[in-house]
Amino acid sequence: MAAPHNAHFIRKIVKHYLKYDKENPFIFVSAVMAFLGIAAGVMVMMIALGITNGIQKEFKERLFVMNYPLTVVSYADGIGTNIVQKIEKHFPALKLSPYYTTQVISKNEHGIQGSMVYGVNFAKEAAINKVFAKATKEQDNSSKYSIVIGDTLSVDMGAKVGEKLLLYFSEQQAVGFATMPLQKRFLIDSIFDSGLQAYDKGIIYTTHQALQSLLKRDKEKFDGIHIYSDKPMEMIKKIRALLPEDVGIEGWWQQNGNFFTAMEMEKKVYFLVLLFIILIASLNIISSLLMTVMSRHSEIALMRTLGATQKEIQSIFYRLGLMIGSAGIMIGTLLGLIGIWILKTFDIISLPADVYGSSKLPVDLSLGDFGLIILGASIIIMLSALYPAKKAASTDPLNVLRNE
Repeated sequence: MAAPHNAHFIRKIVKHYLKYDKENPFIFVSAVMAFLGIAAGVMVMMIALGITNGIQKEFKERLFVMNYPLTVVSYADGIGTNIVQKIEKHFPALKLSPYYTTQVISKNEHGIQGSMVYGVNFAKEAAINKVFAKATKEQDNSSKYSIVIGDTLSVDMGAKVGEKLLLYFSEQQAVGFATMPLQKRFLIDSIFDSGLQAYDKGIIYTTHQALQSLLKRDKEKFDGIHIYSDKPMEMIKKIRALLPEDVGIEGWWQQNGNFFTAMEMEKKVYFLVLLFIILIASLNIISSLLMTVMSRHSEIALMRTLGATQKEIQSIFYRLGLMIGSAGIMIGTLLGLIGIWILKTFDIISLPADVYGSSKLPVDLSLGDFGLIILGASIIIMLSALYPAKKAASTDPLNVLRNE
């Protein structure tokens, strides 16, 4: 029967100490400042990590448009159709798009632009590239000399669907006793918009047949294979085992590894820096509890003489610190969720679309990051409340009452 009585006693004293004290108003103000600091820290961490995650996710989605999950590349004389068939046979769930590639210069009366041309099977490319699929959805691609260009290139060159665009290839052709770059007029079949100007300006798609005919490419060999897989990190080793020594395979994380590593490092730095906000706020919890112990030392001594144990005194002040910190975490979480909802719902902050791929600020707070924020804040609060609680429990009632 002692435990319920002690729990009731502890709750009652904690509730009493949470009230405003007219004689020591600064203690209450310090507790409020600690509460607000923790709330602000949690809110800022949620929003900051949510924005960092959102931008990282947006970049991944945009880069996947042109940087495929897996790409098989040749180190020598091309990739034979037998390799394509072998991959399809062993991994029927994968989506493959073999391609040819070369450099070109596009030219018309509006200007000149350099680009990379990919010769692809339009149906297979559409199956692994949603931006390409969207652009070619309503087109029949009846001509082998059809091209699909990016929106930025279309605007810069003043070229529209149904018009022709002259392409100069890096390969040479004989003209009399001299040579000149190979050139061909292509019909613009459709225009894609990836949201990233560098890709929309630098990439052009055409058919397999066009490059086979113009560049005399072998129909039984390709320059590479784009592969779509839901689990590329698992599949890359399995596919590599099927490939000969002169053929390699790369994952998107290898092609853009430095970029995403930098973003992960930036995210960690944000977390550590913003965690210091909560750490600083926790100092107010320590100071507030220590001032409460000092101003209430006679009451603590009286409780001890009336039978309260050291553990009960320690529990009172420990719970007092936890309540201030926990309230700050809960309010900060609520404010953080409201802030994220506002940023997602309303176009408050506009971004340059050519840099970030979207003019709307992307926010996506993962459960893992949210849990890490709550865990980090909770550990700081528990450690902050520990010392003042032990200080209160170590109060000697005889010395205090003798001095009183």
